[in-house]
Amino acid sequence: MSITAADAAATVRLTVATLGEAREADWEAKAGPLAWTCWETVEHIADNLFFHAAQLGPETPDTDRSVPFAWARHRPGGPGLVIFADRAAGLDGLLRVVDACGAILVSMVRTTSPTVRAYHDEGVLAAEGFAAISVGETLVHMHDVAVGLGFAWTPPDDLCDRVLARFFPDAPTDTDRWATLLWATGRGELPGRSRVTEWQWRV
Repeated sequence: MSITAADAAATVRLTVATLGEAREADWEAKAGPLAWTCWETVEHIADNLFFHAAQLGPETPDTDRSVPFAWARHRPGGPGLVIFADRAAGLDGLLRVVDACGAILVSMVRTTSPTVRAYHDEGVLAAEGFAAISVGETLVHMHDVAVGLGFAWTPPDDLCDRVLARFFPDAPTDTDRWATLLWATGRGELPGRSRVTEWQWRV
């Protein structure tokens, strides 16, 4: 049930292709339940991909702290990021940033020894763990963007199933996979279950 570099690559491709169909949307609209705009949330997706890849980069990765990049907010209430897209490059530029950061993550996951461990705020992870948390973050934040921009986003069931198995092993297994992942991350309802109000990636 592990999540691979190929899964990460497929997730990035699907993300870029889907967002590319929303050219006429209002990218300054609020992204679902977040305080961020849709543009900022996609920057956050790119930032996650880059930042997770970077943790695996040093010859001897740290297991007690992240690589100390400086981060910034472009506005009060916006996400704190290392990676920003040049607004002058428009949507195509934003998607190129996502694509490039995704490629960096995929390359790091493919080439890092499975014995290597590095720090993440949720715990110490192997390369597979960074791939998994990057995929999970991308899937759920794409939901936020889809709500804000008004398009449909339903990722593959098998990918949702593996994210659930990796991070939410107590989640029900006989329910719709995407609906269950949204429920587990506090973004939706699931019949017969209380709404989730607090959650984390259980690494």
